[in-house]
Amino acid sequence: MSDYTLYYWSVPFRGQFVRAALAYAGKTWDEAGDEAISRLMEGPVKKMPVPFMGPPLLIDNRTGFAIAEMPAIVLYLGETLDLLPATPELRALTMKIVNDANDVIDEITLQGGMQMWTEKRWEEFVPRLKKWMSFWEETGRRHGLKAGSGFLLRGDTPGIADIVTATLWSTMTGRFKKIGTILKRTAPMTAALTARMYEFPQLADLGAKARGDYGEAYCGGMIEKSLRKVLSA
Repeated sequence: MSDYTLYYWSVPFRGQFVRAALAYAGKTWDEAGDEAISRLMEGPVKKMPVPFMGPPLLIDNRTGFAIAEMPAIVLYLGETLDLLPATPELRALTMKIVNDANDVIDEITLQGGMQMWTEKRWEEFVPRLKKWMSFWEETGRRHGLKAGSGFLLRGDTPGIADIVTATLWSTMTGRFKKIGTILKRTAPMTAALTARMYEFPQLADLGAKARGDYGEAYCGGMIEKSLRKVLSA
């Protein structure tokens, strides 16, 4: 039996943060699959492992504990897999980074496709995207991150903050080259950290697997199509 069961769609997006934490820690997991997710979402709340509106949802097969919502899952994995910093202050900053990442992917998809991207809408968003990127750069600067060494909040040891940071920007920039250019110019230390994290074999393998499993897909649906249209213009 695998260590965990993950319910997330067949795209990287929000579920990739969970996959990355598990992969980095050397844990095994099964993917429940799209049909199982749909059945669970459409069924009665009483039969859900934990009440949830949409994935990701993670079940720890060792204990039967189930948790949904990406930041909550990442917090649980950080606690149980020893991937959090030692002090309450740095733990709080870690969760701030996780929630910032969650906000960024909400914004890059216009809150899950509530609107579609247009060239004008994208041009107006770019300064805000650069500001988001600067959050990681300034956090790293304040805590000793260098352009070619170190990690965000645990010195010489990667933690959840680094895994989430690298997964956010690697997944996005690997599929949208224009965003990669913006990241390198706006937040070069963050870009370098992202590259270093994905030199770890377990994360490099995960990235390659995502390419094999999902191709160029990012979040799917019409919102991804509109994002690709404005970024290829």
